[in-house]
Amino acid sequence: MVGRTLLSVAIIGGGPGGLGTAIALSQLPFLHVTLYEKNPEPREAGAGISLSTNAWKVLDLLGASDGVKGGSNSDTHQRNAYTGNILSITKHPENSAADTRGAIRARRTRLQSALLAKVPDNLIQFSKKLIALENVPGGGVRLVFDDATEVNADLVVGADGIHSIVRRVLFPDHKLRFTGNTAFRVIVPKSRLAHLPDITSTTAWWWGEAGHVYFSGVDDENETDDPLFEITVRSYKEPDVPGKTVIWGIPASNEKVASRVSSFDKRVQDAVSVVQEGEWGEFATFAGSRLSKITGWEKVALIGDASHPLSGAFGSGATFAMEDGWVLARALEYSQFTSRPVHDALEIFNAIRSPYYARMYEHLDEVGARMQQFKSESTNFDEFLQAKINNFLYGDKDFIYKNDIGKVWEDYLTSAK
Repeated sequence: MVGRTLLSVAIIGGGPGGLGTAIALSQLPFLHVTLYEKNPEPREAGAGISLSTNAWKVLDLLGASDGVKGGSNSDTHQRNAYTGNILSITKHPENSAADTRGAIRARRTRLQSALLAKVPDNLIQFSKKLIALENVPGGGVRLVFDDATEVNADLVVGADGIHSIVRRVLFPDHKLRFTGNTAFRVIVPKSRLAHLPDITSTTAWWWGEAGHVYFSGVDDENETDDPLFEITVRSYKEPDVPGKTVIWGIPASNEKVASRVSSFDKRVQDAVSVVQEGEWGEFATFAGSRLSKITGWEKVALIGDASHPLSGAFGSGATFAMEDGWVLARALEYSQFTSRPVHDALEIFNAIRSPYYARMYEHLDEVGARMQQFKSESTNFDEFLQAKINNFLYGDKDFIYKNDIGKVWEDYLTSAK
């Protein structure tokens, strides 16, 4: 950035991470920012999204927190999916004095709308699906879209999700694998479930051997007479299909979903049965190994799922992506102020965020090892399930859910002096 007053930035992808990055970067006067979204209009696939202290911290910094409301997750039940027995009732560990707003489950569209409202007019170009990018020696990055248009950007932010084309070009040897897990998601009016108070009265996980079902309100009940309610059926042992294409939000039949809970408690089956044909969305999950760095070509940064393909392992992916975008903005601002080149800003970004994701991968490896040990030592499913729930609830994840990204940046500035 030395000797330049304007840097062109192309953000690829209009999910929460791309939008949060657009908000943060557009506030820097030395940048010209454009976000390229493949869909013809704003669209957010999925159902609910979990927001905890870490989310509120970054949403406050982006000025978007007031627009996000949802159902409280303060009282969560863990249950045996076959018997319905309640094995644990707990308040989320992130519900504390750290932020009185606590943990909520909100419609993904609420988060999307809150972020969109803060993005400057005319910054987003829709119907722009990236098909290729090229490093221009001594220049920027050439971007090619499926409508045959091309642009050149000084800096590219890959916010294009777990199947990121930006990541594939930067790291062609990095491969994703199908995890075997598929989630079937839907949001329905809570009134449809009025005959099932055991389902609607709390946030709950109903655990089985080959899958689980998650129930949660996604609306602030003070806002509407008929709040919406989320049902997610997750199946752990779906068959891999060679050459499987991206399955994300495609319709799933009622029969297909019902077959995944056919051995579960009747209350779960009854809840699943209220969904009308055509409402279920199917989401096959993929994952990949940790990247050694999340930048490339000294002018490309990866954020969100593009940078850490963990397949929603912590239920906080949108927050991670917004944190990435905000830190990237701070690194660019700091480098501009200290008359340093853009690749120094990317090094700062990588130095802060890459170790954070490494810690997540390490945590998952540790949990996986413990789960295998529990499985080998347990004499029956109930014993294994209780061990699984204890591990799921009480593993040390404060570094995620209580993360204060503003303080992380302040700590970096202190260390850089």
